[in-house]
Amino acid sequence: MSVPTIPPELQPIGAVGLGIMGAPMNRNLLAAGADLLVWARRPEAAADLEKEGARPCATLPELVRNVWVLVLNVSDTPDVEALMLGPDGILEHAWPGLIVIDHSTIDPMRTRALARAAAEREVTFVDAPVSGGEPGARAGTLSLMVGGPVAAVDTLQPIFEVVGSTLTHVGDSGAGQIAKACNQLVVGETLVAVGEAFALAEQSGVDPARVREALLGGFAGSRILEVHGQRLLDGDFEPGFQVGLYQKDLGIIADLSRDLGLATEGLKPVRDAVDAALEAGQARQDVAILARFCVRARDDLK
Repeated sequence: MSVPTIPPELQPIGAVGLGIMGAPMNRNLLAAGADLLVWARRPEAAADLEKEGARPCATLPELVRNVWVLVLNVSDTPDVEALMLGPDGILEHAWPGLIVIDHSTIDPMRTRALARAAAEREVTFVDAPVSGGEPGARAGTLSLMVGGPVAAVDTLQPIFEVVGSTLTHVGDSGAGQIAKACNQLVVGETLVAVGEAFALAEQSGVDPARVREALLGGFAGSRILEVHGQRLLDGDFEPGFQVGLYQKDLGIIADLSRDLGLATEGLKPVRDAVDAALEAGQARQDVAILARFCVRARDDLK
């Protein structure tokens, strides 16, 4: 399979956020021939990408002034807001026409506010959170959920094709983050269901592995059951997406549900499992481990 290429008119590309997801995604941009400029608060975070051809910038303003497209991949809403709106931030130094892609998972309503603030400076802010974890980031097979103007999304297609294999333009600004919140809700509730199903099988004297095999052939089959179900059976919780970060995502879902007046009752056992996992010191483990923390003893249910 040929590696997608990025046209010259989208380059140089800037990148902020070189962690567990950002580093492999930016590595794929380099492999596609991108002229990639990077900035990190900790210079050592950019060292490996620099060895592979990325050009370092000493400051965020230097980065912003020298790129056509700027890609963000940071942890939380306040991080994106600080980068965009803070002193010496992106909007303070952006030239008209800059496009910012935000691959972070953040609050949808505040995403819309960021897009409005960017538009006032003639900057386009496109929210494009991803699903697929670190393995998908390395392989370039992420699923991208995109919110923003049609023209900008079309322009960015060559970049999106490098980092992901599935792209859905969900709607206007914030729609990508809404889709990601829905994704995380389904992931969590399905993990709880898988954990309970495996416990039901095991306590009944039936092999959970055989039950998983049977379920995968019917309507209960899912990507969660396939991948995380196997992780659960193997006890393999090397992080693709960490429990500690998932706690943040669940907070976003809870806040959004409250603001919309939705009960989302299925979220409670998921949050309980996250709390139990964190109390057990599992913050850095993959979210698949939550299935081990969702089943309470019968006495606890009385």
